[in-house]
Amino acid sequence: MKRIVFIVIVFVVTLTACRQEVSDNPFFRAFDTPFGVPPFDRIQPGHFMPAFLKGMEEQKMAIDRIVNNTDEPTFENTIKALEYSGELLLKVGRTFGPLISANTSDTLQAINRELAPLNAKHRDDINMNEKLFERIRKLYEKRDQLTLGEEEMKVLEDTYLGFVRGGAALSPEDKDKLRQINEELSVLSVRFGDNLLKETNAYRLVVENENDLAGLPAGLREQAAEAARKAGMEGKWVFTLHAPSIFPFLTNAENRELRQQIFTAYNMRGNNGNEQDNNAIVSRIVRLRYEKAKLLGYESHAAYVLEKNMLKTPDRVFGFLQQIWDAAIPVARMEAAEQQKLINREGKTFRLQPWDWWYYTDKIKKEKYALDDESIRPYFEINNVRQGIFYLANKLYGLEFTERNDIPKYHPEVMTYEVNRNGNHVGVLMIDNFPRASKRGGAWCTAFRGQHRDMNGNMVYPIVSMVTNFTPPTKGNPSLLTPDEALTLFHEFGHALHQLLSNSTYPSVAGTGVPRDFVELPSQIMEHWVLEPEMLKAYAKHYLTGEVIPQEIVEKLDKASKFNTGFITTEYLAASLLDMEYHTVKDTVAIDVKAFEKSAMEKYSLIPEIIPRYRSTYFSHVFSGGYSAGYYSYIWCEVLDADAFQAFKETGDIFNKEVAEAFEREILSRGGSRDAYNMWMAFRGKEPDINALLWNRGLIK
Repeated sequence: MKRIVFIVIVFVVTLTACRQEVSDNPFFRAFDTPFGVPPFDRIQPGHFMPAFLKGMEEQKMAIDRIVNNTDEPTFENTIKALEYSGELLLKVGRTFGPLISANTSDTLQAINRELAPLNAKHRDDINMNEKLFERIRKLYEKRDQLTLGEEEMKVLEDTYLGFVRGGAALSPEDKDKLRQINEELSVLSVRFGDNLLKETNAYRLVVENENDLAGLPAGLREQAAEAARKAGMEGKWVFTLHAPSIFPFLTNAENRELRQQIFTAYNMRGNNGNEQDNNAIVSRIVRLRYEKAKLLGYESHAAYVLEKNMLKTPDRVFGFLQQIWDAAIPVARMEAAEQQKLINREGKTFRLQPWDWWYYTDKIKKEKYALDDESIRPYFEINNVRQGIFYLANKLYGLEFTERNDIPKYHPEVMTYEVNRNGNHVGVLMIDNFPRASKRGGAWCTAFRGQHRDMNGNMVYPIVSMVTNFTPPTKGNPSLLTPDEALTLFHEFGHALHQLLSNSTYPSVAGTGVPRDFVELPSQIMEHWVLEPEMLKAYAKHYLTGEVIPQEIVEKLDKASKFNTGFITTEYLAASLLDMEYHTVKDTVAIDVKAFEKSAMEKYSLIPEIIPRYRSTYFSHVFSGGYSAGYYSYIWCEVLDADAFQAFKETGDIFNKEVAEAFEREILSRGGSRDAYNMWMAFRGKEPDINALLWNRGLIK
């Protein structure tokens, strides 16, 4: 009991410290830094809560001015005023959000836990304001009589729908219910993410016997030795659950028992019955999301989410995923059978298991193509790959990137660039490449400030941040990427371009303010250039000799590009289907998460050698991110990006300026200022073709 009391006291003290009004709060004045980048060196944790609270108060006052305006509602005095009503709140939120993901701390996480219900209440106070909604409704109902431009009309329609979906039309009793649901969901989402970060950081596979390193490449050994040195375990090797450590280990380690250990730790995150267990949180989130959807008049959470997406309904998503599943699962079975034959040829008697897949896939890849990631890494040194993405952006869009060390950084490892075109400022780009305990796993792109125009029509330029978790440099060796890691860098850079080239007016539709199942098109199309021969010549150079990657390796990479796609597609689809199964639940009975996941995978006959890319208790996209009922978006956008890249290929020039200009004009610059389907048709002029995806993955001839 004493221990519990002590923890509570420490927690209260921490939050009290977070609330302290620090005398010189940087958020309360314009940032006096190059390009208005947040002055990270002057921002202290204690600045955030006062700034959030003041931002909420200022927005409440702005809302009061709108609803108390006795003039008839107009776009200017209602919709535009609402768009710009929370500038301080947006400013502090745009700074806090990226830091929570990329450079968090116990103090910031405590602030986030306290802030979550306050934010939920503040949003609900706006969304359920009857007088405000009445003004918006009046404008919406006579929208055809207003002389609005395309973007203004989209903002008006989005605002009206957002208020309806936010509960504005509910009865007072149902509004209270919705408030309670939103508050609890906000807290649960934060807890899920906190638990996952702790579980990921807590695990270490410590190897003491050098014989247990058999099969591991020298670079991975040195990386593990460096991790051990930092942990005070000189002479040992430490492997973690971060992607640059676990997946090379699974691919190369001959010690099957250790492969099983680290793989099991990875897929049991949040599922260990300890303080970080996420099972009850997942069950509660699913139930609350259904209750919210039902309250708002939708048959399921998926129906609620998909209303705003390109595919619109759960039936269309399930049909789309099933079509790909039917093509992929037979290929995955053949891949598993081929690995089992290799195991048998080696005189082993065990059955192929999930922790064996990377190891035996790599063996077969070497047999078939004389190709392995370790022999290719020297041609994908991270600085060269970075210059490659800059080269591509210059060829397509005329952008130039200049490193500026005077731009503030939130961590010493971050690189900062000014982006220009034709001598004119376009924005700021930050790149943060390597894992650390303060950063969550995965890769993402965010913005400390989004592109838009201010109340007076002046351009506000974006401050964009690309975050990854790549193989870090070691003593004497630079960071050498695998082709997959290079793909990831190009992918996130596509998101960055979407924000840097945005040219909209209103904050709600500028940048990446597009449907969830459209937002991956600008990122995924960039992946197509990575292994194109003309592109490789520009950036894929041996880090020691400067030799351009040999044509022989390029040809092998091309031949191997459709290798293992049964597994890659199936493990991804399994997670997408799991997401959809959770979010088409239509009752409020508490879910047994383990049993639900098992039943869902049996429903689709997932083979036992493969598990979903994300199991329920570490499916952060869905339970602490914004992808609920939307994880399918990546593969739907692959239909779009495969077809969109064909627009370049059809000209015979993958750097075709006219096509690039059209892609920027119709998609990248538009943000969410036009319906996504109409943006696609304006660029491509035809319906998306699923066969482009199936062919691209080698699932059909």
